[in-house]
Amino acid sequence: MSKFTSSGAGTYQGVWGDVQKRHLLNRTMFGATAEDINYFSSFTLEKMVGELLTQGPVPAPPLNFYQNVYPDPHQIKSGETWINAPFGDGTINARRKLSLKLWWVQNMWFQKRSVEEKMILFWHNHFVTEMDTYTVAQMGFRYQDTLRKYALGNFKAMVKAVTIEPAMLEYLNGAKNSKSHPDENYGRELQELFTLGKGAGSGYTEDDVKQAARVLTGHRFERVNFTHTFSANDHDTADKQFSSFYGNKVIKGITGKEGALELDDMLNMIFEEEEVSKFIVRKLYRFFVYYDITEDIENNFISPLAGIFREGGYEIKPVLKALFKSEHFYDSGLFGAMITSPLDFTLKTVRKFGVKLPSQKTNIYENYVLTEYIRGTSENCQQNIADPPGVAGWPAYWQAPLFHEIWINSDTFQKRIGFIESFFQSKFYTNGFRLEVNLPEYTTKLKHPENPDLLIEEICSIFLEIMPSKDLRSRLKTDVLLSGQSSDYYWTELWENYLRNPLADNYRYMVLDRLKKLYEYILSLPEYQLS
Repeated sequence: MSKFTSSGAGTYQGVWGDVQKRHLLNRTMFGATAEDINYFSSFTLEKMVGELLTQGPVPAPPLNFYQNVYPDPHQIKSGETWINAPFGDGTINARRKLSLKLWWVQNMWFQKRSVEEKMILFWHNHFVTEMDTYTVAQMGFRYQDTLRKYALGNFKAMVKAVTIEPAMLEYLNGAKNSKSHPDENYGRELQELFTLGKGAGSGYTEDDVKQAARVLTGHRFERVNFTHTFSANDHDTADKQFSSFYGNKVIKGITGKEGALELDDMLNMIFEEEEVSKFIVRKLYRFFVYYDITEDIENNFISPLAGIFREGGYEIKPVLKALFKSEHFYDSGLFGAMITSPLDFTLKTVRKFGVKLPSQKTNIYENYVLTEYIRGTSENCQQNIADPPGVAGWPAYWQAPLFHEIWINSDTFQKRIGFIESFFQSKFYTNGFRLEVNLPEYTTKLKHPENPDLLIEEICSIFLEIMPSKDLRSRLKTDVLLSGQSSDYYWTELWENYLRNPLADNYRYMVLDRLKKLYEYILSLPEYQLS
């Protein structure tokens, strides 16, 4: 039985402080930084949610960073984009695919104060494609661009755009679907995974899958500029009869190029079903709030938000606004209740410390290679961006009963801890550049670095949503900052001596050694796996 039964979809009226703001930011972004909290310090709930729902400018495209390893045969120079270049050979395409993935990671890493990047990841896991299947890097970029365009826009329009996107047409065989050889793959997933789901309220039939496949015949794409086309000769122009679940709807067959319009008729039919709104709101709930949807939550939270979704013409922003302003979202039992995904885990580490990359103008190779440590660690921990394990997406977002617990096992937990250890030991480097943080400099920006108790408490509040016990914090102080000494003045004096003489090796090394141990210990706690 859920412990979250007393709160619903009404607007939150409780305490609005740093704790609540940090919870909102950690769920809507890839880690709340101290600067983020300070930026939103005077914002009301309404104003803060409004800003988080604002889309930023489209990022500059991915770049050639591989020139010194494998020259681009199309004269795409180092630091220039390849997105409009011809396909090339398999090797250059593999380099471009990696470039796309690293660019995507950087978009999340250096995101604006907006939910946009989180929503792009959400839709990537919803409208799944695998780049290893459709293989062409340019198609991957186009697909990601489409997700960005509609991430906070209209869901119904997004479904249509995704349906005819070349990456999806290739991935789920839509480009092979013809009247002589109908392919049911996309017609099935359109209903089962993308709009209606498989819940009790979804009653489409196997014959509906077949009829949907017939509607979708003829959609193609050209393989030079990767744009959608329609082949009237391959389209089934006969009428399509759907089941009683759809009110026995008949989609009239259309001849010629206008046959492509049958897709609109079918989407209008699907979106008349109330279950579409409930299915998507449930997925948003599991992504942003919690995995367990009880009967109370279904009635008191999912249904009201689904109503907002339908009444708003399937606009995404209004339902997200209601979700992030709801009293249920700020139920204290939800704080630190979700296990972070590998991307959340790795990105929040470098984001919270404000880690920078070398300039793309002067060191594009090093810029991208250092990003690979983040992408590669996430893949090793079961989340390979642009290549989910199957059409249903990453199991942690849908596989009952474990859901988010799937992210953590004996192997992935050790890899997460290994990432933290390597980060603090400056093991992520290439050509003289490193992923690292100057811990003394970072700590000087905190409110009371000279006070061991307040310092540990503030670090925990920045990096953890669940405050460790007072006993653990006390042991951390004594064992790490005080080096076994009994007086707090030991650390205070050491810190003040360092500030007066920051270049003196004895003070600098002593402070750095203690801070490394302190931060590494806190970020290795189980609580750091939570959001």
